[in-house]
Amino acid sequence: MYFNVVEALYIEEYKINLKFENGKTGVVNLAEYILQGEIFQPLQSLENFKNFTVTYGTLTWNNGEIDIAPETLYEKATAEKIIFDEAPQKVATL
Repeated sequence: MYFNVVEALYIEEYKINLKFENGKTGVVNLAEYILQGEIFQPLQSLENFKNFTVTYGTLTWNNGEIDIAPETLYEKATAEKIIFDEAPQKVATL
């Protein structure tokens, strides 16, 4: 899938610069997820948050116990909405 993450670089706070399989790049701010979601509570510590890896096309933490869908990362980082239908996947620019 073209929206898989292939590279990720920590920027600051809860921001990560992402590069996707299709060559697009963007910065994603994950603060809204990290600071509100119970499952993300361990990542509220910036030291834990910085300890991510790219696994199977997405960001993961804690040996894969915590992840965020690559589709979500793509939409947040590029401001492009992913539209799923029965045809091959398409992207519409917002």
